[in-house]
Amino acid sequence: MNTKEEVIQLIKDLPDNVSTEEIMHELYVHFKFQQGALENMNEKPDTKTKKVKTKSGKWLH
Repeated sequence: MNTKEEVIQLIKDLPDNVSTEEIMHELYVHFKFQQGALENMNEKPDTKTKKVKTKSGKWLH
């Protein structure tokens, strides 16, 4: 599915009474999530592990 088709499908899946702001938010979140997932897939496993340990260390202290 190309980007245009993906956007159309995302909008079709939203309720009929959705606002323009809500549509924009859904598109933003969807594509940011996709971008993050792709970046995450391209990282080496040790990099992911180090990031998790660093972040979890900050949360636990």
